[in-house]
Amino acid sequence: MPTYVMLGNFTDQGIRNIKDTTKRADAVKEAAKKFGVNMKETVWTMGQYDMVVTLEAPDDASASSFALWIGSAGNIRGQTLRAHSRDEMNAILSKFS
Repeated sequence: MPTYVMLGNFTDQGIRNIKDTTKRADAVKEAAKKFGVNMKETVWTMGQYDMVVTLEAPDDASASSFALWIGSAGNIRGQTLRAHSRDEMNAILSKFS
């Protein structure tokens, strides 16, 4: 299943309710299943991003729907990146002439 990395920053609303961030992450992980998404890991970070989430989704449309749903809650704004495993990257590179 394709892997995605989500980079998130708290909105004003999200930081005002920071004490609930781990509870929200648990609820979002459960809700992700409705999109066919498996949230593998959530970590809170220091630096440019406040959170990094690794997830698996069956396709880009499922990952995008999930990302938009999270954003619509108003607690984080993020960027979603498609990630490739070593094997996937080798398959991509094998297409070079």
